[in-house]
Amino acid sequence: MTAEYKVHGDVAVITMTNPPVNGLGYSTRVGITDGLAKALADDAVKAIVLTGAGKAFSGGADIKEFGTPKALQDPNLLSVILALEASTKPIVAAIHSVCMGGGLELALGCHYRVVAPGTNVALPEVKLGLIPGAGGTQRLPRVLGVEAALNMIVSGQAVKSELLASAPGQKLFDKLAASPESLFDEAVEFAKSVAAKGGDLPLVRNLPCKHPQGDAYFQFAKNMVGGMSKNFPAPLKCVEAVQAATQLKFDAGMAKEREIFIALMTTPESSALRHLFMAERAASKIPDVPEDTPQRPIKTVGVIGAGTMGGGITMNFLNAGIPVTMLEMKQEALDRGVATIKKNYEAQVKKGKLKHDKYEQRMALLSTTLDYAALKDCDLIIEAVFEELGVKEKVFTQLDEIAKQGAILASNTSTLDVDKIAAFTKRPQDVVGMHFFSPANVMKLLEVVRGKQTAKDVLATVMAVAKKIKKTAVVSGVCDGFIGNRMIEQYSRQAGFLLDEGATPQQVDKAIEKFGFAMGPFRMGDLAGNDIGWAIRKRRATERADMKYSRTADKLCELGRFGQKTGAGWYDYQAGKRDAIPSDLVNKMIEDHRKELGITPRKISDEEIVQRLVYALVNEGAHILEDGIASKSGDIDMVYLTGYGFPMHRGGPMHYASQVGLYNVAETMKRFAKNPRDDAAFWQPAPLIQKLVAEGKTFS
Repeated sequence: MTAEYKVHGDVAVITMTNPPVNGLGYSTRVGITDGLAKALADDAVKAIVLTGAGKAFSGGADIKEFGTPKALQDPNLLSVILALEASTKPIVAAIHSVCMGGGLELALGCHYRVVAPGTNVALPEVKLGLIPGAGGTQRLPRVLGVEAALNMIVSGQAVKSELLASAPGQKLFDKLAASPESLFDEAVEFAKSVAAKGGDLPLVRNLPCKHPQGDAYFQFAKNMVGGMSKNFPAPLKCVEAVQAATQLKFDAGMAKEREIFIALMTTPESSALRHLFMAERAASKIPDVPEDTPQRPIKTVGVIGAGTMGGGITMNFLNAGIPVTMLEMKQEALDRGVATIKKNYEAQVKKGKLKHDKYEQRMALLSTTLDYAALKDCDLIIEAVFEELGVKEKVFTQLDEIAKQGAILASNTSTLDVDKIAAFTKRPQDVVGMHFFSPANVMKLLEVVRGKQTAKDVLATVMAVAKKIKKTAVVSGVCDGFIGNRMIEQYSRQAGFLLDEGATPQQVDKAIEKFGFAMGPFRMGDLAGNDIGWAIRKRRATERADMKYSRTADKLCELGRFGQKTGAGWYDYQAGKRDAIPSDLVNKMIEDHRKELGITPRKISDEEIVQRLVYALVNEGAHILEDGIASKSGDIDMVYLTGYGFPMHRGGPMHYASQVGLYNVAETMKRFAKNPRDDAAFWQPAPLIQKLVAEGKTFS
């Protein structure tokens, strides 16, 4: 059992011992109820303290039991809470560090609560597409007030215990301990005092729950929440459940909460968010790199290149308090880079997102140089120079000469062969890809590209560094484009074929944006720069002559329409604005190109647009799994959710395909293969998809 039972004088102490956050798995639940039974059977015990070992009171449900029968096995969390409420001896929850989800619901089932300062308190279930399911929507409004409780439940955000303890009229905490260190002793003393006092034991369920404005307040709340949560049903259901707490008797409100919770568990949105939760944690685990692999110390970082990428990469490390030396070949380029970093920070200061002293601290960590020798003592050096192998060769040859032994040498390449880059050095084991996404100081994704000879301690170190700079790191093997850009090529090819066959850029963009993408392929191309894709296509024309493309994007670039930076791309742009205005010139260019090819345009449905774009990602993703470039489908989903604007409520391309049904996906691909204007070879379902269909399985 993952709970300990000890007696201190006349106080029994039940301590949850399920690291890292004392998740309320089956073994822990049994440990609590067994401890409670022992305490109630011992006449010498007058009171009980419930607490958690280590760095948490309890973080709630045990993620290892998500979706398994054990999660509901008796005693389930509801029955544990009922047992606590029914105790004839006072139970004091000694809360510290982390008290979230089921952990907070457990504490609310105790008679009293003593909390340490600095504790993070939350009901974060909404982030999994759910509502609290063990009384959180019914008990929290009774101890905090309806509005404060609803804000916590709908947002899922953590609030510090001292802030909650100071709220007028709150009944959540009976005492705020002097310090985390004194919590245990204070909780035991508090338990002794309430036992000595005697009398009826207070239950949260018996407290009144009303809002003075009644239904009018809840209608206002529904309007506000509905406007902010259009693709997710759970936030509105949180409002509904809390409203039930104000209208129904406690047991009826609990039944309503449970009904809503169970209904949400089956929604595709909750399935997607739970998949995201698990995939994000799994992404940090590399199958053949043990968690206890020693890491190299990273105290100083060098960044080569002060352009958009180099400046953004630099900001990540400055934000984390790590000194950076930024190198450029010319002083003007350095000055421009530093000016851009300052401008970005000053904008944050102006918006109140960054304090001025913090801005100054971060800028003080930045030094600049025109000399490679200034990087000789750096622990990690990242190049962010032009995406051309010859340029990378010059950089890594010089780094090999000046970098200290044991320094990690990283390339920010988005498509190039990391093994070839590593071969420019005499230390390929120290070379790794760190592909940041633009803007690098904003985007969460970091593709960590593992070369054939990349050392395991280098991988472990880079994954830890990613966490420190608040990135979601996903490991990729070496191939052209890695995970994200290898897949986006197929997505972009389909977008081009759709134009050839009769669609317009705005129709394609609108269809995929309605599906939930942050931006369609043509608006995305204009933002990134159409010349970047053009350069990649020209390189690939010699390397992969068998790859079929639409020529429309090349024709656009031949007109000098590179996107927002030139004021014209697939769309027209007005100076100082980012609004994409449909272009008559581009639509005429597409029509003329169709005539050259002898194509009669046809009407293309939004459904076909979405399927061709999304299933292109899925099929290439399956090939990536077959090739061992990604170790698991969840990694691919993380790349697309955090780097490419794939709709979160759909859980990533691989998860979405599993939800649709891989049989249905494969049959649709076979239909696309019959399209004479498309690439029939590409649309043969990947062998992995065929295998999973035959076995009745999904990617997950």
